[in-house]
Amino acid sequence: MANDKPAARPGSFENLVSDYGAGGEFHQHAADGDERLTTAQGVTISDNQNSLRVGAPGPTALEDFVLREKIFHFDHERIPERVVHARGFGAHGLFECTKAIPEITRAAPFQKEGKITETFVRFSTVAGSKGSPDLARDVRGFAVKFYTDEGNWDLVGNNIPVFFIQDAIKFPDLIHSVKPEPDRGFPQAQSAHDNFWDFISLTPESMHMVMWQMSDRTIPRSFRFMDGFGVHTFRFVNAEGRSSFVKFHWKPKLGLQSVLWDEALKINGADPDRHRRDLWDAISMGDFPEWELGLQIFDEDFADRFDFDVMDPTKIVPEELVPLTIVGTLTLDRAVDNFFAETEQVAFCTQNVIPGIDFTNDPLLQGRNFSYLDTQLKRLGSPNFTKLPVNAPRGCPVHNFQQDGHMQTANRKGRVNYEPNGWGKGPRAHPLEGYVSYAVREEGEKRRLRPESFADHYSQARQFFLSQTPVEQGHIRDALVFELSKCQEVDVRARIVAHLRNIDEGLAEAVAMGLGLPDMPEPAPAARPTRTDLPPSDALSILKNPPPSFSGRTVGVLVGDGADASLLAELRSVLAAEGAMMKLVAPRVGGVRDTSGEAQAADEKLGGGPSVLFDAVVLLPGKEAASLASNPAAKDFLTDAHAHCKFIAHQGAEPLIEACALESKMDEGWLALKDSDGVDGFVKACRDLRYWPREKTLGGNPPLAQTFSP
Repeated sequence: MANDKPAARPGSFENLVSDYGAGGEFHQHAADGDERLTTAQGVTISDNQNSLRVGAPGPTALEDFVLREKIFHFDHERIPERVVHARGFGAHGLFECTKAIPEITRAAPFQKEGKITETFVRFSTVAGSKGSPDLARDVRGFAVKFYTDEGNWDLVGNNIPVFFIQDAIKFPDLIHSVKPEPDRGFPQAQSAHDNFWDFISLTPESMHMVMWQMSDRTIPRSFRFMDGFGVHTFRFVNAEGRSSFVKFHWKPKLGLQSVLWDEALKINGADPDRHRRDLWDAISMGDFPEWELGLQIFDEDFADRFDFDVMDPTKIVPEELVPLTIVGTLTLDRAVDNFFAETEQVAFCTQNVIPGIDFTNDPLLQGRNFSYLDTQLKRLGSPNFTKLPVNAPRGCPVHNFQQDGHMQTANRKGRVNYEPNGWGKGPRAHPLEGYVSYAVREEGEKRRLRPESFADHYSQARQFFLSQTPVEQGHIRDALVFELSKCQEVDVRARIVAHLRNIDEGLAEAVAMGLGLPDMPEPAPAARPTRTDLPPSDALSILKNPPPSFSGRTVGVLVGDGADASLLAELRSVLAAEGAMMKLVAPRVGGVRDTSGEAQAADEKLGGGPSVLFDAVVLLPGKEAASLASNPAAKDFLTDAHAHCKFIAHQGAEPLIEACALESKMDEGWLALKDSDGVDGFVKACRDLRYWPREKTLGGNPPLAQTFSP
């Protein structure tokens, strides 16, 4: 924009927005004397917010050279690591169909109950580099490759069901904004900086995703305790050619669980590979993680009646309106043999679908279908990346006339390398068995525009916020204050608060207070007024959906010489029966001797095994209670466990408790261990994962009161 315009009050959009599109998007137009945004060929761009489509709700036109060039250049910006989702970890698994649905789709994995399909799954963060820590506040990629008997199907999703943008043409801008700032090369794997929040403040469609991003969903306890989503609306097509819409959900059998932000920071210091190590260890021990595949299936009539556009990737369909149909179970049962050969070289493409699964006119999905193939070509260096074992189909033969190129290993024999041919040799198309796209009639003007049905950017953001418990709402507020406090530009902070006023006035006021804004900005311009009649959805809350047990979790036991042998044995037995683990943390890595004189090997040395690595803790200092009371690492172990609302069991630990000044703060989350009944009670209490009432007593920002009316 021109620099001679008068200054506006903080939080104002007056000098930043030239026009508003039909979908509520912000447009910035060049003024006289301003630089014109152009293609690499010097052609001035008329609209940098929308791809070229056939009608507002229609498909993206392949001829859109602005979109193709922009994403093409973006895809080739990094070598050799991925531009996004660079830090990942993969595993092999099996998908078992538990409910056949041939009447809805002809897709091979869903044709027969009990059918097994091989899979490969890659989890990842989005923004950070390969060397970034696992516990960044970030979306997690959840990509599944199905090796079906009708070809490979890639369900390339995230652990959040919506995304920041509605049109793929904005993806390079989004990722540029969240990546390290180009002049200084930092911050790494963080959204807490001016560029990201400046972009978000001028992209109102992002506000629903911002609520998810600032929630505990983006700091999961591990890959094993998070959801997965296909994000977009897809089509199912059955053998008769009838179509339904479908959204994909992965639900972890161990339940959802996240860490606190202070825990995340400390885990990144203690074990930056925490998520990778957790998945590797679980599979190695035979504790195979499982997810159920749930489907939201609905028809055109529901899509027409629904309050929002099902093609909008910034919107969900609440589970209360379309309940999940569970159709299968994914089990990860084998770690990779070689990280590079499999996890690094696996190539996911949203365009990889099989008969029975088809695309919709979701403009973000349409752009991804172009982008992913181009990305893999750049990253893996050859169109023959499909020959790599991790990418090659396993359940069906591959026959075509593709030839030559780098790394080609399977050229056909003989003279025939084309079709049709008169030699009677080579593969042929099959009109009945082959992939047939669902016939959709499209019409409309070929223009850069966004559907007006995409224009409501705040109503579902409000619905998500109101669906959280007071504890979770407080975490969203604290995350926003933390992130925006890292922004140097006061105006950026104020503009975000202006958007928050369209979501919830109480949240906006709390964030403004946390930032110390002198004045509340006016609400951001909204293409559609925020609806206040959308009911909360319990399915959107982590804490309203507790896990069925303490299974899959780990208790850290701080021990010293003379620790009670019978309690250690009882703890180990009860936790094993629960499906949980116990790890000993000792002053020496060589371990301790218990009251029976038996050596107890340590899993972690005190200082290297802080309490942030465990789901609950036990204090059994034995004869070393006094010395541990003066040990800084022991005091950190206990004070952090208390501050993070963990359940704490103890015996003979009074000196350490007093040294941490916690004797007057012991609440119902503290349990004294006197006998086996105490162990049973402790493990039963641990099923709640945290003692949340303690958070109110810890100082700082208390949880937001649940005073908002839906």
